[in-house]
Amino acid sequence: MYILALNGSHNKDGNTAFLLNEVMKYLKEKGAECETVSVYDAIMDAKTPFCVSCQSPCMKACYKDSMLDELFDKVERADFALIGSPVYFGSMSAQLKAFFDKTRVPRANKSWLGKPVAALSVGASKYGGQERTIDHIHSACLVSGMTIFGNGSELGMGHFGVSAQKPADKDENAIVQCKSLANVIIKHLWNE
Repeated sequence: MYILALNGSHNKDGNTAFLLNEVMKYLKEKGAECETVSVYDAIMDAKTPFCVSCQSPCMKACYKDSMLDELFDKVERADFALIGSPVYFGSMSAQLKAFFDKTRVPRANKSWLGKPVAALSVGASKYGGQERTIDHIHSACLVSGMTIFGNGSELGMGHFGVSAQKPADKDENAIVQCKSLANVIIKHLWNE
């Protein structure tokens, strides 16, 4: 199994990366191939980092043969995608929004239709917009035809996704949520 984690933070080793890595730790124990990709790097490698809808249909003029083009293919090949973002003004990071804005070709080709995906978010305060950020990620995933999974819970059916307060490595509840999300993915992919 190939699990792709998209880090929507400009910080490659920050709180969002911690959450993604915490989930993947359990998936690696199951033998999954796990890869984390910096959305920031992929967006900045494009000729234009944001979509200006220059052509319809999109001809990839601003990102053909870039890291972003490769990232779209990786999402298509992944057995499961994890998408994480810090909270910025109650929503996902600008880099992650730019990533989704540029998905006109994958959407047109239905490349991600049914792709299982889960969202993670971390904010500066306990009630800092984490669930709204996850909701925005979910909305973008639904537009792309993806199938959303929440983090399950041994106590119940789960919630929208992993939400943490920074520093994420000190948020014991979020760490438990990461393991719970990993168990949801394991149940889905390995039928356990």
